[in-house]
Amino acid sequence: MAVVPHSPGDPAPPIDIQVVDRQRRVAVPRRWLTRVCRWALEAERVARAEITLLLVDDAGIAALHERWLGDPRPTDVITFDLGGDRGTGLQGDIACSVETAVREADGFGWALRHELAYYAIHGLLHLSGYDDRRGDDRRAMRAREREVCAAIGLPVPPRRRRRCP
Repeated sequence: MAVVPHSPGDPAPPIDIQVVDRQRRVAVPRRWLTRVCRWALEAERVARAEITLLLVDDAGIAALHERWLGDPRPTDVITFDLGGDRGTGLQGDIACSVETAVREADGFGWALRHELAYYAIHGLLHLSGYDDRRGDDRRAMRAREREVCAAIGLPVPPRRRRRCP
């Protein structure tokens, strides 16, 4: 992968992050999520990125899940890598279910915004080349999620074992 690292003296890297809120269940801290994505990209040493973080409800994520992965059930996060040529940096869409995030945050006893940040970080790591379908890859991705959260000042996600679609 040809992700270009930057050094502190370089001009501001070309990072474009859009947070699109298509759900009406809860108010979401969109500016804060944009900053979390920037911090996570910096922790991953990504200098170029075009990312859309799409916030939907369970019906919206279920429709995407069925259309693109053949599974009609809602899920937490789905990542769409739109990069093609890695020399241009990361390009992708990350769809997150806010309804699922509310349930998970309640179940884990932590803030909704932290659950949504975890989904965004998870999606960004997928775009960076991490995979969680097999045991060793999944463990490496979970470890990196914890490292990125710690590096950007977020609490470590309280997780049980699970798989992404």
